[in-house]
Amino acid sequence: MPQFFETITKSFEDVPITEDGVETSSFLEASEGVVKIFNLFGNPAFSVVQNDITGNINKVRTYYTANPTEANTLEKLLAHDKAAHAKPKERVATDALMWLLRGLKFTSMGLRNNLDSKDEELSVSFTKAYEGSLKKYHGMMVRPVFSLAMKACPYRTSFYSKLGEPQDVVLAKLDKWLKALENIIERMSKVFKDGGYGEI
Repeated sequence: MPQFFETITKSFEDVPITEDGVETSSFLEASEGVVKIFNLFGNPAFSVVQNDITGNINKVRTYYTANPTEANTLEKLLAHDKAAHAKPKERVATDALMWLLRGLKFTSMGLRNNLDSKDEELSVSFTKAYEGSLKKYHGMMVRPVFSLAMKACPYRTSFYSKLGEPQDVVLAKLDKWLKALENIIERMSKVFKDGGYGEI
C-alpha cells in the first residue's frame, strides 16, 4: 500500500509563495489533500468536514477560473473580490476562502496536537482543535454535528498505520506537510486581519 503522501497530487510544501502572495491554483490543489486525509478516518461522520472543505475549494476555484490573472494569488483574489463587490456579503470568494482556511486551521491543529502528544488519541486532539478554531464560528445547530464527528475519530494506531510505512519516514513527511500548511495559515490570518477581510 502506498504512503498517503504519495497519493496526493500537491503538498503544501510545493505551494509557491512570492511577493504577490500564495499561488491560488497550487494552494487549492494542496487543500484537496486535506479532504483525502479524512478518508483515512474511515467514518462517515467526517463527511460534514470534507463536504465543507470541498465546497469552499470549489467556490474559490470558480472565482479563480473566472479571474485567472487577477486572482492568481490568494492575496490578489481578496483584493480583486473587494474591488468588484462593495458589500462584504456579496464577496462569495472571500467568504469561501475564509471558511476554507478555518477548516484547514482546524485540521492542522488536530494533527499537530496529535503528532506532538504521543499518548493522545485523535478524538482528544481534534476536540481540542475544534474548541480552539471552528467552534466559536458555529451556531447551535452545527456544533453537535462536529462534536459527534470528533468522537468518531479512529484510534491513533489505526490512523497512523493507514498513513503508511515506515512510520518514521511518514511522520517526518506529516510534520513537514503540517509546517508548510501552518505557515500559509499564519500568513493568511494576518492578510485577512490587516485587510479587514474577516478572521481566520
